[in-house]
Amino acid sequence: MHARSGRTVRDLRRENRTAVLRRLYFDGPMSRLTLGPATGLSSGSVSNVVAELVAEGLVEEAGSVDSAGGRPRTLVRITPGSGFMIGVDIGETRIRIELFDLALTELARAERPLASSGPRTARYDVDLVVAHLREGIAEVLRSAEVPAELLLGVGVGVPGIVARTPEDGAVVHGQTVDWDAVPLERLLRESVELPASVPYWIDNGAKTLGQAEMWFGAGRGARSAVVVLFGSGVGACVVTDPMGPGRALEWGHLTVRVRGRRCRCGSQGCLEAYAGAEALLERWREAGGRPPEGADEETALTAMLAAAYPVDTGTAPDATALAVLEETAEFLGAGFADLINLFQPERILVGGWAGLQLGTRFLETVTGYAREYALRYPASRTGIGLGTLGPEAVTVGAALLPLVDFFAQGGRRPETEPTPPSPAWQTALRDRVSS
Repeated sequence: MHARSGRTVRDLRRENRTAVLRRLYFDGPMSRLTLGPATGLSSGSVSNVVAELVAEGLVEEAGSVDSAGGRPRTLVRITPGSGFMIGVDIGETRIRIELFDLALTELARAERPLASSGPRTARYDVDLVVAHLREGIAEVLRSAEVPAELLLGVGVGVPGIVARTPEDGAVVHGQTVDWDAVPLERLLRESVELPASVPYWIDNGAKTLGQAEMWFGAGRGARSAVVVLFGSGVGACVVTDPMGPGRALEWGHLTVRVRGRRCRCGSQGCLEAYAGAEALLERWREAGGRPPEGADEETALTAMLAAAYPVDTGTAPDATALAVLEETAEFLGAGFADLINLFQPERILVGGWAGLQLGTRFLETVTGYAREYALRYPASRTGIGLGTLGPEAVTVGAALLPLVDFFAQGGRRPETEPTPPSPAWQTALRDRVSS
């Protein structure tokens, strides 16, 4: 049966379910009465949708509130234990795998370090990465005692550009990590022991960071934003719809100096060749600095910042480290100015483990350079700040990828509909999490 707009009744029911689930997710618990105006649905539609969702175990009662002169109104919320997501961050120093419930409570975590020395091809060996994911996914499910059949999906943030083909699904083109058309989705399906109905959502790590910050972090309330990711390399995500997934930008490979330093992508003069943590430490070393021997990038960058900005006011700053960092601030400011001129965002947010370390020291300086190099009008309307979700935001954003699709499908699981968990099982899980 088709509605007048061309949509079927099934489409309308799915859209109504989506509207209720999203509103409960961001603003719940809510009463059925307040859900009506919040979703634009009639009271009858709200009652029908909520009754369906309660029967399926996706929504549960959550107390009540007094009403003016009437009976208390029952509140409802999304049931945290009715579904689970796995988020994966294939980072530069480690692979992080986390299991979340629908309330984004972390239930279990596994980490696998990547080699801090040696050729990058060995560090990012595809077979090794897939093995880490296979073991880590099994570990978090086993640790939290969550049946794989209850997974809404596995989201994976990766370095590089993600394309999709009918044969292999998500294919990763990660030039800086020597991944040339790696069929990561197919490899995971062949290796990881999960039901065939569990979907994989693989996307650029900066894009998953942007999703997390817009939903739960410093991007909330903004109509548009650019979220930048600083780690060993540099990436960004531009968001023009607060609820949308954003678009990944290879911002780190913007040319900031013609015939400049050789970038790890093979080109010259890229922003990443000056501002990525790997390049920053190389420049410090080339200028005569002494990064700690054998330390990983995170430890070495901490040491560089400590040398340039000593906590002890009686200790003189390391002039070499300070000069490299000050030059980097200008490069970053120029890069931010390009983002402002191109996209005119309401906010620019800085994230990633290196970005958060650097930002706490000289974000104000970077902002000054950005306003100097950018056009005055858009620069005056763009706020620049740090992300608020910490260095693990990529993992959170990756876990949101299957959740976004789950809501878009009206809370229907893909392909097959597993049996919902029993109320007793949900109660036991919540008690274990809260303790």
